[in-house]
Formats: sequence, C-alpha cells, structure tokens
Amino acid sequence: MKNEGTIDRAIRVIVGLAVLNLAFIGPQSPWAYIGLIPLLTGLVGFCPLYKLVGINTCKDCQQ
Repeated sequence: MKNEGTIDRAIRVIVGLAVLNLAFIGPQSPWAYIGLIPLLTGLVGFCPLYKLVGINTCKDCQQ
C-alpha cells in the first residue's frame, strides 16, 4: 500500500541522494547515511510515519 504521491516521492529521492552524497563527498560524516531513509521511502512509495499520523499524499492510491 502506497501513501506517497509522485511529487512527494521525487522530493524524497532527491533529498535522500543529496544527504547520502555527504557520506562520500564533503564532510564524510557517517550521519549522512540517514539519507537512506528518505531515499528508500521515496523509492518504495510508503512512509511508516505517514501511516502513524494518517497522512496520504497519493491521490490515485486506494485506502
């Protein structure tokens, strides 16, 4: 079941890649691996936090 819309997913993937990139370029902090969370949720289309809060940005998805 998906609960993320297309724009939401695209933003998550872009932000996830940008933050994850900091693990390899820039300060090279291990904290940059936190970028995996928005990247994976954007690729899958499901956010567990959205489910807990009751948010659904996917217009075409069924409940």
